[in-house]
This record gives sequence, C-alpha cells and structure tokens, in this order.
Amino acid sequence: MLFQSVIGQDELKHQLRQAVREGRIAHAQLFWGAGGYGALPLALALAQYINCTNRSDDDACGSCPSCHKMQKLIHPDLHFAVPVNKVDKNDKRPPVTDNFLVQWRAAVLANQYLNEQQWYEALGIENKQGNISVHEAAKIMEKLHFRPFEAAYKVMIIWLPERMNIEASNRLLKLIEEPPTKTLLFLVSEDPTRIIKTIRSRAQSVHVPPIDEAVLVKIKTEQDGIPEAQARKLVRAAAGSYGKLLSLAASDDDNRDTFTFFVLLMRRAYQVDGIALMEWAEELARTGREYQKAFLTYAVQMLRECFMNNRRTPEVTYLLGDEDVFAQKLSPYINERNIETIYRAFNLAMAHLAQNGNAKIIFTDLAMKMVKAIRR
Repeated sequence: MLFQSVIGQDELKHQLRQAVREGRIAHAQLFWGAGGYGALPLALALAQYINCTNRSDDDACGSCPSCHKMQKLIHPDLHFAVPVNKVDKNDKRPPVTDNFLVQWRAAVLANQYLNEQQWYEALGIENKQGNISVHEAAKIMEKLHFRPFEAAYKVMIIWLPERMNIEASNRLLKLIEEPPTKTLLFLVSEDPTRIIKTIRSRAQSVHVPPIDEAVLVKIKTEQDGIPEAQARKLVRAAAGSYGKLLSLAASDDDNRDTFTFFVLLMRRAYQVDGIALMEWAEELARTGREYQKAFLTYAVQMLRECFMNNRRTPEVTYLLGDEDVFAQKLSPYINERNIETIYRAFNLAMAHLAQNGNAKIIFTDLAMKMVKAIRR
C-alpha cells in the first residue's frame, strides 16, 4: 500500500518516512489506535516504503517488483499473524494464519480498514473469537529465522496482538526484544492495554489518532458525491474512523439489528416487562459472542449520546436518523442519577463475556439492572 492511499494522517506519514530516510527504523513498532483510524494501512505502507527499490522522499514508487508484490500482499518477505479459529470442527490442524492467507489477503485488499468482526465474518467464524496461539508464535519464529529472500528487510505484521494468549506472548518476548538481523515486527493494535506490558515496553509506540474530519468530509462530498450537510453528519457520527464511516454510509444490517436490540431493552426495562426482558436476553444469547460484544459497545455509545442530549450539548452528539429520534426520547431517563450505575452494568457484562460467561445469565442480569436504573 502506498502512503498516498492512506487516508489523512499526514503528520504521522511524514514522521514514518523521515525515520526511514534517516535510517532510524525501530525493529519493533506498535501501531495503535481505534478501529478505522488507519493503523493497518500505515503499517502496510511503511513495509512497502522500506523495501521499495526506487522510493522517493514522499512515497514508494509503486512500480518496482517489490512494490507490485507488496501491494498484492504476496511478497515472500511480508508475513502476517492474525487472530484465527477453526472453521471446520473436523480439521485437526491447529488454527494458524497460514491456513487462512487466501481469505486474509482478499479481506484486506477489499478493505484495508476492516475491523475484527468483519474479518471473522470473512473467515466464517463470526460466532467464535479468534486468537493468536502458541502454534502461531512458533510459526512466527520459524519464518523470521531465515534471512530475507528478496527485500532489504523481512516484515512481520501482527494484527490485533491483544488476541495473543499468554503462552504465545511469552514465547515471542525474546524475538521482539532482539529479532534476527534485517527483521522488522509491526504490531497493529486497537487496544494496547490488553497486550502484556513486557511486550509493549519492547516496541516503539506509534499512536494513530482519529482522522481529521475535514479529510473525511472531502472524501464523502468529492468522491461519493453526497451533499456536504449530510457528509458532515456522517463524519461526526464516525468520530474519526474511516471504517465506521463506511459502515454508516452503507446502513449495515447488523447495525440496524443492534439498534433494535438496544431499543427493545430500554423500552421493556421502562415498562418493567420481566417476561419480555427474559425473551430479549434469550434472543441475544443465541447470537455469536463477537456480536454480543459489539452490541454492548454500541449500547454504551448510545447511552453516552443520550446523556449528552440530556445535558443539552448537541454539539458533541453524533447520531443520525432513527437513532437520533430514539435518543431524544430516551434522554430524560439517562441522567446524573443513573448514568454511572448503567455504565458499570454494561462494563461488567462486557467483562463477564470476555471471561466466557454464560450469555443468557449475563444478559438477564443486565436487563434486570436496567429495570431498576432507568426508572431512577
């Protein structure tokens, strides 16, 4: 990927190019920022720029043999480790990235700003959680043991290292601290706080901030041809994430389903309809674990918007359409008396899901807490 194809992030791109030109390439770098900000595209662009045989001060050439292979993600010195899981329960092989490279390349080439859930859907494991296991760690060490085949540097991109289990993390510590010569490790994370401290301390931090709103508005108006007023509303709702902007513009069905689950929870809690809330919890429990986490994240965001509406601060609210209409109605019931209680309930549910708790019990408990909280 070329730097010019990375949306926004001009200052960060300049810093990365300058480090390469001055020969200050850290052997381990941790690109971190919320999903859709561009951490993965930046890591891919940097890998291509470093190994381009005819690069300029501004970008890789895009036409040399190295660039051609990098852009197709098939360069023999470009490696990946990403969260995976078994698709076929009869497959006896341990799940590692090499078994899913075709799907990974297709997903990234279609959308360099893809998120974790989109990757699981492309992989066909949307009802499971992927992970980076000790078997993957062994593969990483095996690949990086040899010298580069063609390029100046071997590059290993570990996407979502927060999905690395403790055994894999411990096995890679020494490699990250002292990799083989001409070897670079780019860790691309959405939540670095979930990576063990010993790994974080061994990698140079590269913070990827939200994309400037003016850049996103220009894309929607000039490239997609939508009115500026509508573009500004979409961009505000995306909160600096190009990935989220794509989802908003496409009116994704999963987002609509998530909104429906949220509306049902709030209405039934207000009505103190215990039977309907039990049915709600059972229905949500039948969905995939990653979808359940996505619902909780979405619900917290909606509650934040409702609270901001309650506080009469529309300039920092980011809702559109039906979401905005519903939030206006719900806002009087999300206030200083209950917002902390509600947040704690949702965060506790998220923590219990992450620990593989029983989804039906978790959501039933959450629903009962909402009955008490929303009427305060």
